[in-house]
Amino acid sequence: MVMNRRVSRKVYVGDIAIGGDAPITVQSMLNVKTTDIDGCVAQINRLESVGCDLIRLAVPDEASAEAFGEISKRVGLPLIADVHYSYKLAHAALKNGAKKLRMNPGNMTDFGEIEELSKRLIDLGVPVRVGVNGGSLAPKYRGMNEVDALVESALECADVFEKYGMRNIVVAIKHSDPLVNAAANRKLAAVCDYPLHIGVTEAGTLRSGLVKSAIGIGMLLNEGIGDTIRVSLSADVVEEALAGKKILQTLGLREGADVVACPTCARTQIDVSRLANEIEIKTANINKPLKISVLGCPLNGIGEGRDSDLGIAGGETRSVILKDGEIFETVSNEQLMQKFEALLAEII
Repeated sequence: MVMNRRVSRKVYVGDIAIGGDAPITVQSMLNVKTTDIDGCVAQINRLESVGCDLIRLAVPDEASAEAFGEISKRVGLPLIADVHYSYKLAHAALKNGAKKLRMNPGNMTDFGEIEELSKRLIDLGVPVRVGVNGGSLAPKYRGMNEVDALVESALECADVFEKYGMRNIVVAIKHSDPLVNAAANRKLAAVCDYPLHIGVTEAGTLRSGLVKSAIGIGMLLNEGIGDTIRVSLSADVVEEALAGKKILQTLGLREGADVVACPTCARTQIDVSRLANEIEIKTANINKPLKISVLGCPLNGIGEGRDSDLGIAGGETRSVILKDGEIFETVSNEQLMQKFEALLAEII
């Protein structure tokens, strides 16, 4: 059972709330050059189609800041600017429509610049994320206990923003070790009311990254810690959004379609993996509880799908479509997805 959620202040990224009583949001970050405006818009549209709530773009130079402005005009979701090293670029991103700013105190160590930045953020009504990474802590924290260093770095920077009247602050501590990551976030959660962005940084490939993120993010969410999440993967960005939603659904923190599939065996007569993945993508933006079974044979599949709202039990040339656990229709495999999608559309 999920514990009571930690109480945090609420901030807004455009019209999307983070913290307080707002639903936990799912984020991703584009992996194409920000100067590739068409490529960025295409990725954003794909992410939006699977239910991603917030999207971050890197702003490493002035050309990227200018491109950020063009991209923001062409998409519907509020965009977050990810800035390192340069306060000048932070201001440029805000000028070009950033609805949230991420800064890393590990490489933007001149906190004297924060006063002017705070005034700009307050005037625009834009929040800041103080994002600390285990791999980029400021040199003065070297040699400290790692968990203490991560928390102290985050709070030191947040305190400076607070000093200048900036209240719309999100804090993130990320580490590549899920256990260190969890320990630092627990300690942070206990001493502040900032909404927390959680994730495991540098989690790795689709395979290892999903495991590390499910453990690292899931254990914190199950303790009531976390207001917005990103699953960081060396993979297609859509996989990040899908994984984030699935973590929330598994913990009972978000409603959606649950696609279950049999592990396959020698009786399997259809491509279960392909069908399950295709259906998972098509149903990713459904925000109501729906159980869908994709099963590899009629022999066991019809019985195994009895607790599903919709299902497929595949045969060699013809397959069974299930509705509410009962046989609804038997169709040729060539018509299977067309018939299934038509029934799905009726239900949702």
